[in-house]
Amino acid sequence: MRSVKVYEEAWPLHTPFVISRGSRSEASVVVVEIEEDGFKGVGECTPYPRYGESLASVMAHIMTLVPDLQTGLTREALQQRLPAGAARNAIDSALWSLEAAKRQQPLTALLDVALPESVATAQTVVIGEPEQMAASAKALYDAGARLLKVKLDDRLISERMVAIRAAVPAATLIVDANESWHPEGLAARCQLLADLGVAMLEQPLPAKDDAALKNFIHPLPVCADESCHTRASLSELQGRYEMINIKLDKTGGLTEALALAEEARAQGFSLMLGCMLCTSRAIGAALPLVNQVRFADLDGPTWLAVDVSPALHFTSGVLHL
Repeated sequence: MRSVKVYEEAWPLHTPFVISRGSRSEASVVVVEIEEDGFKGVGECTPYPRYGESLASVMAHIMTLVPDLQTGLTREALQQRLPAGAARNAIDSALWSLEAAKRQQPLTALLDVALPESVATAQTVVIGEPEQMAASAKALYDAGARLLKVKLDDRLISERMVAIRAAVPAATLIVDANESWHPEGLAARCQLLADLGVAMLEQPLPAKDDAALKNFIHPLPVCADESCHTRASLSELQGRYEMINIKLDKTGGLTEALALAEEARAQGFSLMLGCMLCTSRAIGAALPLVNQVRFADLDGPTWLAVDVSPALHFTSGVLHL
């Protein structure tokens, strides 16, 4: 018989995290602990309002499965019991963690994945005035970050990007609009980013407007984030996107994320591995995917004033493994 604990945590940020949807000052997560035969597995998720999730709704979904978890619910059965999303991710991650603990080996070893000594991760430049964003980008680059993810909304696109590129001429830049742009003028904006040497544009349009991406040849790769959750999303993305952003909170855990990565690569998409605002627990659950991706965007824990213990070791733009 397993014992199961489910609880919420709030982790204050050291700096407000500002994107097109608003500003956040803390990371709110739900944690699942499953203990069996003296071994414990832990999983974490971050509910996301964009997908209709809240702390209360995710907790409620998880609690409906606690009796089944206590009597041995498997990862395979879980995929049918809950839809993709944060609640399933917390449970799926805890079950993977439990299996790794029972076998007394890291999760990556369980999946026969050899990790590199370090992973270059994007560091996020949040929305602000052009000079603020340029100064933030330069500070991150000077501290060692070579891949910068620039958050944008629908304002001051050229002013912000020209200022940032001038401040960090050698940095690799990726841009994330978080669905804040419109089909009108999109081609010109993409050309501007390409002219500035931006390596990739992430989710420029609301997911419902994806069809507009078929209307022009992309001068830089475009990555689906809000438009891609599971393998079921892929058929709609062909001809619109060149890359997908895999996040465990969208796929509903590592089980579907591994399957999504395999199928996406088979269909010709390149991969990005992302995260929500989270602790090191959530990043650890995603590490089996790092070797498959073109871009890793795993800086969620670096925004926390204090991380979970034990924490992963980050320096600016680098996750040390």
